[in-house]
Amino acid sequence: MAGEVVAALVSGSLALLSDAGHMLTDAGALAGALWAMNLAVRPARGAMTYGWKRAEILAALANGVTLLVVAVVVATEAVRRLVNPPEVTGVTVLVVAVIGIVVNIAATWLIARADRTSLNIRGAYQHVLTDLFGFIGTAVAGVIILATGWTRADPIASLVVVALMLRAGWGLTRDSGRVLLEAAPEELDLDAVRTHILGVEHVTAVHDLHAWTVTSNLPAVSAHLVIEDSCFADGHAHRILDEVQECLQTHFSVGHTTFQVEPSRHEATEHDCF
Repeated sequence: MAGEVVAALVSGSLALLSDAGHMLTDAGALAGALWAMNLAVRPARGAMTYGWKRAEILAALANGVTLLVVAVVVATEAVRRLVNPPEVTGVTVLVVAVIGIVVNIAATWLIARADRTSLNIRGAYQHVLTDLFGFIGTAVAGVIILATGWTRADPIASLVVVALMLRAGWGLTRDSGRVLLEAAPEELDLDAVRTHILGVEHVTAVHDLHAWTVTSNLPAVSAHLVIEDSCFADGHAHRILDEVQECLQTHFSVGHTTFQVEPSRHEATEHDCF
């Protein structure tokens, strides 16, 4: 990153300077990801009844927002340079870009081996992958400048990087926002969940059905199950609970469930139900 800043100042390349800025956010993203992973393994204690698992989601959100902010800054400068293109040294741009490609291929390969279903890991991966594409675009710009002298290739390469950052940043911000807003996981069909629960014998109704994501790969479901009154008298209620839990684990891979079983007359006493 330090080498890129020096090369950018010497060559006058915005593409190199934007790559350097992105590498700075990469370093922050990787540090934040490691910090969040360290917090996430802490056990639940006191008021933190889920532990610190949401720290991973906060890190992913920070990575997404950072990508969007850097994209806006680089886009503003790129447009200015498209209107008034400065002199750019093509050789320096090309050499530094090639070095950056090699370094980022290694970094991308390493992070690609991790579990990218984690939003936290995905955030770090998107930063490094976007940086790799940015270096490729910068290398192409260097070749064009050397071959034709057309210096506008440099800010155009920067705008390509901006497009990649916007795409990655928006995806991370959207997905982490869904988790923080307690939205149901995208892959979980609540109508199908309700149908499966109602398919269990003696369950007559389902209400207050909620689904959310505690952190990556940890969906949770809660609901109130109305069952036949006779099940409370003959001790069958606990077996219904077992069947419903097994149903969600088998069909929807949801292991964290909380169910309240109740007779039909109980629903009339509940308030603020959703």
